[in-house]
Amino acid sequence: MAGKAGMKTPLITTAFILGAGLGTRLRPLTESLPKPLLPVGGRPLITYAMDHLRQAGARRFIVNTHHLAHCYAEAFPEKTWKGIPITFRHEPVLLDTAGGLKNIEDLLEDEERIWIYNGDILTNLPLAPLLERHIEKRPLATLALRSTGPLVNVDIDSDGFICDMRGALGAPGVRRCLFAGIGIVEKSFWQRLSPGRIESVVLPLIESIRRDPRAVAGLVLDDGFWHDLGTREAYDEIQTFFPGS
Repeated sequence: MAGKAGMKTPLITTAFILGAGLGTRLRPLTESLPKPLLPVGGRPLITYAMDHLRQAGARRFIVNTHHLAHCYAEAFPEKTWKGIPITFRHEPVLLDTAGGLKNIEDLLEDEERIWIYNGDILTNLPLAPLLERHIEKRPLATLALRSTGPLVNVDIDSDGFICDMRGALGAPGVRRCLFAGIGIVEKSFWQRLSPGRIESVVLPLIESIRRDPRAVAGLVLDDGFWHDLGTREAYDEIQTFFPGS
């Protein structure tokens, strides 16, 4: 993977996949399986995220668990996927995304930055440009964006930095996008999170932008497909593309 002037872009080898959600909108399917373990094409949904990240250079997966956590041990009895080790971190109390990230901080002592990836999406959007953007801009976080989708509420400015999320800062950009559920975060970002706090990652991202308009970068990646399987309708629809589920 080459960056500017032929320099090689460093790979990110650890990926945090969010797997602890309750999946309430997918009931009754999620009464017996966590949402990321629902079958798509005859295998767990989360394995598509793992393949995607593996292709991008990830060599370790960390997955947070809560609802029906024992099902992960049954799905991955060797705690590996295609030779890549998986560490499961259980949350007795659901911590949301920022809380879940802070809860794995002890597993990230040797990491300067990691991938963070929603466990209920199915996509093949290109990750190499996202990493290149992150290395180029050197923000606290860089988010993958899409031009269209079910929740278009992230504003990006002309320099490629996110200037508002959910309208919280009243700072509209040149383009409003969907957060695609994939990002890169720096150690300095997760270090500033509060331990034990139940909190979405969006809130500390907004506060970071409030303090520094260049704290969070974004990149619109409309190539490839992207599906959020958080609802029963979306899950049923995807079966037509992945027969055998």
